[in-house]
Amino acid sequence: MRIASVGHVVFAATLIVIGILGLAKGDFAGIWQPVQRVVPARDVLVYICAGVSLAAGIGLLWERTAARAARLLLAWLVIWFLFFKLPIVLKAPTVAVSWESAGESVVIIAAAWILYAALAVDWDRRYLAFASGPRGVRVARALYGLALIAFGAAHFAYMELTAPLIPGWLPGHEAWAYLTGATYIAAGASMITGLLARLAAVLVAWQMGLFTLIVWVPVVIAGANAGQWIEFVVSCALTASGWAIADSYRGPSTPASASRA
Repeated sequence: MRIASVGHVVFAATLIVIGILGLAKGDFAGIWQPVQRVVPARDVLVYICAGVSLAAGIGLLWERTAARAARLLLAWLVIWFLFFKLPIVLKAPTVAVSWESAGESVVIIAAAWILYAALAVDWDRRYLAFASGPRGVRVARALYGLALIAFGAAHFAYMELTAPLIPGWLPGHEAWAYLTGATYIAAGASMITGLLARLAAVLVAWQMGLFTLIVWVPVVIAGANAGQWIEFVVSCALTASGWAIADSYRGPSTPASASRA
């Protein structure tokens, strides 16, 4: 086994946990929500999503399967976005939460895309050149930036929901909510333009990680309801994705022998 980066491993491990949760609960983990009960073959999709998460997470940890795992994950995430997240945005394009929900998927797509681009083998470079290599990394980082801007906008649009999430021991709840919203927007702009992008990627990954630790971990320990569990899982996935993206600025995250198909 060849470890590409800590962020790569954390992202893979998070996928494994999400896959196990989906199989154990028999329902969609947070990153796949929302899915209406009326969706055809919903129960089958539950296990496909869980299986993809688990298989991709395990596959990303092994040199021989890493490229295929990244390819599978990216393809399924994009398909899922087009069929389940994009329609929500199209139905309510002026509602901030629509973009926020789509942004959550885009962050995970960006992380999967960056890993795929870095792990691309000869087959990918031959037939999917537009998505692999440095070009794919640039596109993925830009998408990540757009998602971060959506997060920041949602902070401002739903201040009455964001501020109460700040722990009681921190003063100035609204100030923190405005600050983190502004930070998301600034980091998003940096990722899109490339200006101080590495610093922005690192800082925003820390911000998402601290948000998970300070806000959602205490909620889970205290006894989270179903909705809070979804938020916790999504927050963990976003943190892991942000970490993997930040690590991409350290250099190639591909095994030296990844030229095999």
